Amino acid sequence: MLEIPAINVALQSYSHAVLSNELSALTKIYQSDVNMCIVSREMSASVEAFIAQLLAVEQDISLTQIMSIATLDINTLLPSYLHFEGYDDFCADVAHLIDVFSHLFELEHVGLRLSVIDKAMCPKFHVDHVPCRLISTYGGIGTQWLEDVFVDRRKLGSGSDGLSDEVSGLIVADLAVISTMPTYAIGLFKGSKWEGNELHGAVHRSPKLPENAPRRLLLTLDFA
Repeated sequence: MLEIPAINVALQSYSHAVLSNELSALTKIYQSDVNMCIVSREMSASVEAFIAQLLAVEQDISLTQIMSIATLDINTLLPSYLHFEGYDDFCADVAHLIDVFSHLFELEHVGLRLSVIDKAMCPKFHVDHVPCRLISTYGGIGTQWLEDVFVDRRKLGSGSDGLSDEVSGLIVADLAVISTMPTYAIGLFKGSKWEGNELHGAVHRSPKLPENAPRRLLLTLDFA
């Protein structure tokens, strides 16, 4: 069993992650002692086929767009690839996530970012300076995260003195406590701008991709 240094346990209270297979669990993000919700899910064969084709394209793919909920037309997403098998089903799934995110937080606009990634965009553990972000990896290795209780936040950012997460002292337990989101899972990550959660933003990072590892297809949704 992993042991947490007594000094951290005695002096701090912690937020925790909610892990579920039920979409309704995302509503628990409103609980004050929860800083992330991760819902695992399956994906249809047609969407998997589209993702495989997209990841095989030998060019950069990056889309950043503000989506208006009132006039949402997700069928214009990645129009260069509408001939790929599963395109419509993929667009429908992205639309579903936008619908979930916008209804959960009563948003009229959502900031969408969809990228094919071949390296770690944010390789060190960090907290997003947003109220809450939805993260879903459609292809490749999922986002890595740490339970609040295993983090020494003094070592985030410049506090690491330039050292890697593994040796800086940021992780106050065995490295086995680093968790990875499953592919296709929906993750809600509270950031430092969530009122009342300024000191407990969800700590996460992009996974380190081994040589010849498959590329990632990453979707994020933000308040806009």
